[in-house]
Amino acid sequence: MMEDLDLLKKDWKRSENTFRQLSEFELYKMIHKKSSSIVKWILVISILEFIILRGLDFLILFDDEYQNKMNVVHLYNFEIILTVINYIVLILFISFFYKNFKTINASSSVKRLMKDILKTRRIVKYYVWYNLFLVAVSSTVAVFSEVKNNSILNAFYSKHETTLYLISFGIIVILFLVFWVFYKLLYGILLRKLNENYFELKKIDVA
Repeated sequence: MMEDLDLLKKDWKRSENTFRQLSEFELYKMIHKKSSSIVKWILVISILEFIILRGLDFLILFDDEYQNKMNVVHLYNFEIILTVINYIVLILFISFFYKNFKTINASSSVKRLMKDILKTRRIVKYYVWYNLFLVAVSSTVAVFSEVKNNSILNAFYSKHETTLYLISFGIIVILFLVFWVFYKLLYGILLRKLNENYFELKKIDVA
């Protein structure tokens, strides 16, 4: 009777461990699928953003009226150089996003997937901060070049230097905040979901 009881206990523990392993495996597969989907959306959104926004940049640069306006404030060459650099950097980021998508799809363990999620989150953050840095630089150059070269603003500047500096700084801050909110909404939600997936995987890994 005692032997039968011991066998029953061993069989119950074996069944419990098997059920737990299956549950963890199923949870990993679900998180893996969700993470892959999130990274795919990051890739798709970055491509759409590139096509729409950088496409507009390209069209504007070859607009005669815009070109004349930029030449007046001596910014056209700066715009050309900045646009070329921006195209190269953004294409590199998109290639990284594509590589991350392929890597996460091929992840074969909890630890590997956790590392891939952290890497993806880090690159997305670099991408967002690069874009915000670009906004800060381009808007600063544009605003102060306009002040310096626009005859009306230049006359106002000679009389109200401090006021114009404050207004210019305010415009730059507003532009920065608008783009910060834009990227926070666009990529912040996806990064939060990736973060949640990471902590769910951590629970499995610890267990």
